[in-house]
Amino acid sequence: MNAKTNSGNLPPKSQTIQVKSVKQKEKEQAIVNRLTCATLEGVNAKVIEVEATFTKGLPGFSVVGLASNDIQEAKERTKSALLTNEFVFPPLKITVNLSPSDIKKSGTHFDLSLALLIALNKTIIEEEGLFVFGELGLDGKVKTSSMLFPLVLSLKEQGLIKRAIVPKESITYLSHISGVDFIAVDTLSEAIQILKSKNFKANVQAFSYESESFILRDTPYYFEKKYESDFLDVKGQSVAKRASLIAAAGMHNFLMEGNPGCGKSMIAKRIKDILPPLYEEEILSIAKHQFLDGATPSFSALRPIRAPHHTATSASIFGGGSVTAKIGEVALAHKGILFFDELPHFSKNVLEALREPLQDRKVHIARVNAKIEYEADIMFVAAQNPCPCGNLLSKIKSCRCSEVEIKRYQNKLSDPFLDRIDIFVVMQEVQSSDKGDVSSRQMHEEVLKAFKMQKQRGQQRLNGKLTEEEIETYCILDENASKILEGAIGKFGLSHRSIASVKKIGRTIADLNSHEKIEKSDILEALSYRRRK
Repeated sequence: MNAKTNSGNLPPKSQTIQVKSVKQKEKEQAIVNRLTCATLEGVNAKVIEVEATFTKGLPGFSVVGLASNDIQEAKERTKSALLTNEFVFPPLKITVNLSPSDIKKSGTHFDLSLALLIALNKTIIEEEGLFVFGELGLDGKVKTSSMLFPLVLSLKEQGLIKRAIVPKESITYLSHISGVDFIAVDTLSEAIQILKSKNFKANVQAFSYESESFILRDTPYYFEKKYESDFLDVKGQSVAKRASLIAAAGMHNFLMEGNPGCGKSMIAKRIKDILPPLYEEEILSIAKHQFLDGATPSFSALRPIRAPHHTATSASIFGGGSVTAKIGEVALAHKGILFFDELPHFSKNVLEALREPLQDRKVHIARVNAKIEYEADIMFVAAQNPCPCGNLLSKIKSCRCSEVEIKRYQNKLSDPFLDRIDIFVVMQEVQSSDKGDVSSRQMHEEVLKAFKMQKQRGQQRLNGKLTEEEIETYCILDENASKILEGAIGKFGLSHRSIASVKKIGRTIADLNSHEKIEKSDILEALSYRRRK
């Protein structure tokens, strides 16, 4: 009786094995594999976990998690890349989730992650901290994407990435980013073999800059001695050239006023060749902004110069767009020069909006669909005529403008805007006897000397970009210089911002003169460059 009861309650041995086999299969099919990718949110990278499940059901392939159209299109590229490389597409319901699901994702660089998860659906992937980037061709070739450099650089700046599988054709620029182990692949098959063998050893050598350099306080600084245009071509204008030297050495904002043809634009375009050196992070930051603009950077140690026309729209200068906020001219001039020729002809809205980046060294773009902040640490250089016809200061030509027209022309520039410009120079008319007296190479040597003094003091920023606290620390005046400045404050009614500006200019002049403290001669010259009201 007991034997019958037991035999009735227990399933047959073959049935038990079959149940275990089904459960085991279900467990195998329930494996969730994950790879790590990233997307750009504004200009900052956000880590995205790409996870896939393969379940029984009607065969299908879906991607969820706020994926953009280019990611949805990746499904077809992935299928073709796998099938043309003799991989069998599993006859299961494939669901890929991009997590976190509340962040919008975009970019064709998600292709490789999707394909690897499908190709290795029966293999457990347990490699943490490995990022995977790459667009797929229909034949399985791994291609680069314009987003890769900004993505990887942002991840590196946040300390989130140590190694990554990337397209081989992207190495020409990704190798500039030090501190990341890159595993370059040319095809989907190569990437699959790396994950199967777990051979994650970097196969890319770090880039070494070929620019001239020197090391200060354990930091290498890079610079180029390439002078496409020489200051020797600028005849006369010794005061303006001295002012441009000071402006370049400290990255001070600089405004030139003079008659047409006196050399304002010539000087502005030559300043870019004598600017201070860059360190690695600054070169990469410049390149990042150029990638965001769709350009291929040269990764040279030359600072950029941007010169928008006065008819340019506010959106093109500051960035913007109805759907996604694009980078503008101000941010593209990051770590370089933003040059406005014919300054009063720019719209009032543009000039007033420029006050924020000149003060905060950032550009804020607010749209319904996006709020983005671009770095914009710029040296602002501008040129203007003294009146609408340009002949107000001429000793030869007569001015055709009325007092009302001159006043209206000059009033286009508000005091708060002009207060953010450090150096003002009124240029003289060119004489036939004028000659070029100083070369760009000589001026650049002076800039390098002043730069070394600034860095040896421990300054993180150049003199023109010092904060209020840093001004008190580094802009030390001797007794005579202090008395001169106190007298100027009372006599000219200098604002707090103007006082700070005079101190910063005085500090740069002292560096050019190899003075430890700002001396009387330094502060007197600094005061000579202030704006006359």
